[in-house]
Amino acid sequence: MRTLKFLLQKEFRQIFRDPAILRIIFIMPVIQLMILPWAADYEIKNIKLSVTDLDRSSYSRQLISKITSSGYFQLTHYSGSFEESFVEIEKDNADLVLEIPASFEKQLVKESEAQLFIASNAINGVKGSLGSAYLRAILQDFNREVRLEWIQMPRFSPQTQIEVTASNWFNPLMNYKYFMVPGILVLLLTMVGANLTAINIVKEKEIGTIEQINVTPVKKYHFILGKLIPFWILGMIVLTLGLLISRLLYGIIPLGGFFTIYVFASVFLLAVLGLGLLISTYATTQQQAMLISFFLMMIFVLLGGLYTSIDSMPEWAQWITRFNPVSYFIDVMRMVVLKGSGLTDIKNHLLIMTGFAVVLNGWAIFNYRKRS
Repeated sequence: MRTLKFLLQKEFRQIFRDPAILRIIFIMPVIQLMILPWAADYEIKNIKLSVTDLDRSSYSRQLISKITSSGYFQLTHYSGSFEESFVEIEKDNADLVLEIPASFEKQLVKESEAQLFIASNAINGVKGSLGSAYLRAILQDFNREVRLEWIQMPRFSPQTQIEVTASNWFNPLMNYKYFMVPGILVLLLTMVGANLTAINIVKEKEIGTIEQINVTPVKKYHFILGKLIPFWILGMIVLTLGLLISRLLYGIIPLGGFFTIYVFASVFLLAVLGLGLLISTYATTQQQAMLISFFLMMIFVLLGGLYTSIDSMPEWAQWITRFNPVSYFIDVMRMVVLKGSGLTDIKNHLLIMTGFAVVLNGWAIFNYRKRS
C-alpha cells in the first residue's frame, strides 16, 4: 500500500501540473454537454416543401394551409408546374414536392376520392422518409376532416369509427433531451477515460520517465493501479458535473436512485480505463494511441445505441454491440433516468460490465512488460 500511495501522489501531481489535461477532463465535457443535446434531435422540422397546385381550388388551399400550419413544413415554392418544383429539388431549395392534380376538388366531391403525388429528395434519406411520413399523416388527417364534414350525423352514426388514444410511458412529453442527454454523458465519460489513459503510459515512454520506474522493484499491478485510480476518481467527478448540468440546464431528475448510477459507473470506468491502459501497452507513440482510441470510439458511438436503435441493426452488428461496454451503460442510464430502475433491474448489465473490467484490466497487467 505504501508503494501504491507514492505512485498515486506522483500521478496526481503529474496531472495537475499539466493545465491541458485539466481542460480536457473538466471543461471539454461540460461544453459538449451544454451544446450537443440541443443539436442531437430525432425530430425533423423545417422541412422545405414545394407545392405544385394545378387545381387552385378552395380544398387545395385548405390542404396547403393545414400542411404549413403543422409546424414541420416550410412552403418555399408554390407554382403550377411540376418541372419548376423539380428544379427546386435539384437546387436543394426543397426537400419534398407535393403535386395537387387539376381535378382534385372535383374528384373529391363527386367520387369521394382523389390522388396526390409526393416526391421526396432522398439524398438525405432520414429527412426524406420522415418528411414523407409526416406529410402522409397530415393528408390522412385532412381526409378524415373532409369526410366528417360531408356526413350528416344522425343520432347514431352510420359510419363505424375506431378512436385510438396514445399514452407515452416513461417520457410522456416525448422530450428528446431526456433520451439523449444520458447517452451523451456516457460518451463523454468514455472519451475522458479511454483517451487519457491510452496516452498516459505512452507519454512516459516517449519522454523516458517510464524507464526510471521499470528499474525499480515496483510490481506491475501496482503500476497499473497507480495509473488507473486517479483517472477513475476524475471520471466520477466528471459524471457528477454531468448530472449537475443535466439537472440545472435540462431539468432532468433521474426517477431511479443516484446510487444505482454511481455503482454502475464505477464498474464501467474500471472497464473503460482498463481498455485505455491496454491500448497504451501496445502503442509506442501517443499518435498511435490516439488513433486506436479514435477508431474504437467511432465503433462505440455508432454501435452503442445512442443514435440508432440496436434492435434495428443487422444481426452481425447486434453481436458486435454485445462486446461494446458503452451500449450497456447507455441502456442503464436510460433505464435509471426514465424508468426508475434499480440495482435488481440492471444486475445482468452489472455482471457483464464486471466481466469487461476484469478481463481488460487483467489483460493490461499481463501485457505490460517491464524493461530495463
